[in-house]
Amino acid sequence: MTASYQKGYPRPMFMRKDWELLDGEWDFAFDDSLEGRRKGWAESFPTGLKINVPFSYETELSGIGDTSHHPAVWYHRTVDLAPLDGSHRQILHIEGSDYETEVFVNGIYCGSHKGAYSRYSVDISGAVREGANDIVIAVSDSKDRSQPRGKQRWLDDSYGCWYVQTTGIWKSVWTERVSAVRIDGVKITPSITDSRIDFVFEIEGASDELTVEAVLSESASDYADRDGIESGSFGISGKRLTSVTVPASLKRTKASIHMDGEVHRGWGMHTWTPEDPYLYDLEFILRRGDEILDRVYSYVGFREYGIRNGNVLLNGVPLYQRLILDQGYWPKSGLTAPSEDALIEDIDKTLAMGYNGVRKHQKVEDERFLYWCDVKGLLVWSEFGAAYEFSDDAVQDFTEQWMEALRQNYNHPCIAAWTPFNESWGFRQIPVRKDQQAFADGIYHLTHAFDPQRPVIGNDGWEQTDTDIVTWHNYEESAELIFERFGARFDDVASGRLYVNGKKSAFADGHGYEGQPVMVTEFGGIAFATDRGWGYGSLMNSEEEFLKRFDDVTTAIKKLPFVTGYCYTQLTDVQQEVNGLLGADRNFKFDPEKIREINLRKVGMRDPYGTVV
Repeated sequence: MTASYQKGYPRPMFMRKDWELLDGEWDFAFDDSLEGRRKGWAESFPTGLKINVPFSYETELSGIGDTSHHPAVWYHRTVDLAPLDGSHRQILHIEGSDYETEVFVNGIYCGSHKGAYSRYSVDISGAVREGANDIVIAVSDSKDRSQPRGKQRWLDDSYGCWYVQTTGIWKSVWTERVSAVRIDGVKITPSITDSRIDFVFEIEGASDELTVEAVLSESASDYADRDGIESGSFGISGKRLTSVTVPASLKRTKASIHMDGEVHRGWGMHTWTPEDPYLYDLEFILRRGDEILDRVYSYVGFREYGIRNGNVLLNGVPLYQRLILDQGYWPKSGLTAPSEDALIEDIDKTLAMGYNGVRKHQKVEDERFLYWCDVKGLLVWSEFGAAYEFSDDAVQDFTEQWMEALRQNYNHPCIAAWTPFNESWGFRQIPVRKDQQAFADGIYHLTHAFDPQRPVIGNDGWEQTDTDIVTWHNYEESAELIFERFGARFDDVASGRLYVNGKKSAFADGHGYEGQPVMVTEFGGIAFATDRGWGYGSLMNSEEEFLKRFDDVTTAIKKLPFVTGYCYTQLTDVQQEVNGLLGADRNFKFDPEKIREINLRKVGMRDPYGTVV
C-alpha cells in the first residue's frame, strides 16, 4: 500500500492530515409530506429516529430497515469544530447521497447537489462557530426514470435485475480543515511514451507569490503485499527520486516531472500492471515564500492504455482481460460496503478466482475500492448508473453527473475503461433515432475530451454507437451455441447483420465495425436450482454440472480468435438474482481453484501479437 494511506480515509488519491470522519449515529426523520423546510427542521430538528450513517434507511445496518419509498429524509448531528481564522476554511464532504442534497449548518443554508454517485464538497466556513455545530442534511429522492438510477427500482417491489432503492446518504461523511489558499485538486497523467508525469493543479487563491512543488518518491511499502496491512501514519518515507516546482499564479497551474533513466533502480520507471502493481508516492506542497500553506499526499502508477491492431494495450503490450461483473451489493447494507475490509475481501476473492478485473456495474463505487484495486492490481471498468427514460432532463443530468464521476476518479491507475451506457438503457430507440445516437456519441467524445487515452465503450452490449471496443452480451448455455452465434459470423459484424442475442443488432444505424477489439462483456449467469431467485438459462443441480457449463462457455469464448477478453456474470448473488460465484454472504459456492484453473488455462489461440490465451 502507499506510504501515506490511513485505512478509512475516504479520498485516498488526495490526502491531508486534518480531517474527521462523521460516520456513525445521526438523528433522522422521514419527511413524507415535504414539510421539513416550512417547519424549520434546519434549525429545530424533530426528535425520535436514529440512523447509522453511511447506511441508507432501507438497509438493516442503518438501524431502520424500511424498504418502502420515502420522498425526503433529514439528518442531524452536532459536531465540535475548532474556531476558524481568516487563513483556514472548513469543508464538509459527502461521498455519496441520493439524490438531491441540501446542507445547513447552525440553521444557515450552505449549498446543494444533485446526483447519487459522486462526492459533494461544500465550504461551510461561513456558518461555523467555535464549539458545538449543528449539521443538518436534507435529501429528496423520487421514482423519476429520467434520473440516473443504476439498479435501483422505481416500482414498489423489486423485479428482474432491479433491486431495493437507495435513498439519502450512502457513503461516508467527513470534515476537513484546510488552508484558505490551497490545492483544490490535481489531474495526474503519467506517460510511459514520454517518460513524464503531467500535473494540472487547481489552486484556490492563486497569485504570483505562490509556488507549488510535486515530489515523486519510491513506494515505502511492499507493492506486492496483498494482506491489507494498515499504514501507521501520514507522510512519505520512501526514497525521494525527483521533484518539480512551478509558480502557482494561475487557478489551473501546469507542471511536469520528467523521469531520468537513472532515477529509479538504475533502469528508469517501474510500470504498473495487474501482475506487478507498483505505485510511486507523491507529495504536493503549496508555498508562499518559505511558508507552507498546504500539503497533500497522493500516488501514481505508470501505465498507459491504448488500442492498436484490434487489441487493447497496457503499456504497449496486448492485454487479455478476464473480468467479472461486480454489482457491489451487500445483504445487510445494500449499495454501501459494510466496511473497508469488505471491499478488500471482494477484491481478494476476485483475484483468487483468476480474474484480472471487474466491470463495476451500474454504480460508482467507494473510492477506497479503487485504491485497493490500485494497490492489488485489479483492473476496473468504470460504469455509471443508467436512467431509464430519454428526455432533455435525462441528457443534462447524466452529462453533468458523468463528468463529476470522471473527474473524481481519473487519477486511479486501475481504471482500464469508461463505460457510460449499458444495453441501450435510457434510449431504447437508439438503433434508429438520431437524437439518441447523438447523445451516446456525444458522451463518448466528451469523455475522450477529458481522457484521450483510456478506451470508452459507447453502449455496452449491443446497438453500438461510437466505441473503442465492440462489446457483446450473450447468455448462450453451450459452447456449440456460442460458436453458432459468433464463431463463423464475424464478418457479419461489419454489415450490422450480426444479432448478438438473437434480437439486438451489433450496431445502431449509421455505425459499423472499424477494426476495434471485440469482447464478450456479459455471459454465463449460471445459477443453482432454487425457489428464491433466478439465473440465466437452465438452473444447475450440482457443482459438477455447474463447473462443466462454466468451463464450456468460458473456454468457448477464449477460443474465438477475434475476442480479446470477457466479463462473466457475476461475482455475488444480489437479492433475487442468485447467479454469483459467491453467495450474497461472500462465501465461495465452488472451489475457487477450479474457477481459477478454467480462467487461466491456455486454449492454444493466439492473438495478432502471438500471445497464447
